[in-house]
Amino acid sequence: MKRQWISRRNVTAAMMAAPFIGALGRSAFGQLKPEKTKVALAVGGKSALYYLPLTIAEKLGYFKDAGLDVEISDFQGGAKSLQALMGGSVDVVAGAYEHTMRMQQRGQPIIGFTLIGRGMQMAIAVRTDKAASVKSAADVKGFKFGVSAPGSSTHLLLSYWIGKAGLKSTDIVAIGVGAGASVVAGIEKGELDGISQTDPAVSMLEARNAVKVLVDTRTLQGNIDLFGGPMPAACLYAQPDLLTKTPGTAQALSTAIVRANKWLQKAPAEEVAKTVPEQYLLGDRELYKTAFAKVREVYSPDGLMPPGAQEAALKFLAAGDPEIKADQIKLATTWTNEFAQRAQGQS
Repeated sequence: MKRQWISRRNVTAAMMAAPFIGALGRSAFGQLKPEKTKVALAVGGKSALYYLPLTIAEKLGYFKDAGLDVEISDFQGGAKSLQALMGGSVDVVAGAYEHTMRMQQRGQPIIGFTLIGRGMQMAIAVRTDKAASVKSAADVKGFKFGVSAPGSSTHLLLSYWIGKAGLKSTDIVAIGVGAGASVVAGIEKGELDGISQTDPAVSMLEARNAVKVLVDTRTLQGNIDLFGGPMPAACLYAQPDLLTKTPGTAQALSTAIVRANKWLQKAPAEEVAKTVPEQYLLGDRELYKTAFAKVREVYSPDGLMPPGAQEAALKFLAAGDPEIKADQIKLATTWTNEFAQRAQGQS
């Protein structure tokens, strides 16, 4: 299946890029220098492995090499980052691709332009002392789950899972706990019955036998099992003006992230652990390295949207969010591969 995604990529990429190129004009892409060098970027839960390429681009100087001075604001979850973008306090977001579809439904277009993850890289787990009572998703009715933030991808995955078992979103309690150490504390103090979260927090709780994982999308196979193929996860997205009025800035952002994606394909786990801030390790360097090695294959190798992935994301979003009318979403206007394609020769 993986070979099929790769062999069809160029054709699909060209098809998705075409509407955007027509709106922007090909001549604009001749400018490779950023028109705007100071960029405000929002992310929700930067310490999570879900967003690791962003930290790599920052710490290894890839943004600077591309001519940018990027100020990163870390919010509790992806929904908060989206709010910052729509409120005009940031220029671009590193966040979940599905937000582009959700905002289109609301008449507020945003466009994704560089893929960070080709798998959700999340897991749903329950406390070990609760696990024996959970035979299916229907058994978690009344449970308190820790998600990064209400309305985030972790929340959406949880809603999708319980929805397949016939439960409503009101049948559980979703509590925003951010990512990282706060997630571990919530479980170990007994304040949460379960979590829908990213690594390294999930792996740390597993290693301590504090949780039992019930749904796992931290590997490509896990995404295939749940969604039938790759699932676009974290990406760079922005309002259309960033791409149309400052394409050189958008290109520089894309080039830096694609370069980070490529570095992560081969970087030794120890080198990764040395590069990220110490607090990201949650006090256990070896466990962080193990968690990274497990999710490495889920990072996009090239920043491009895989064939069929947008359709899978729309199906997932519509199943978990009753506001989404799948037949009204125009996927071609939620994504362009143009910038990531150009980044291949620059990264």
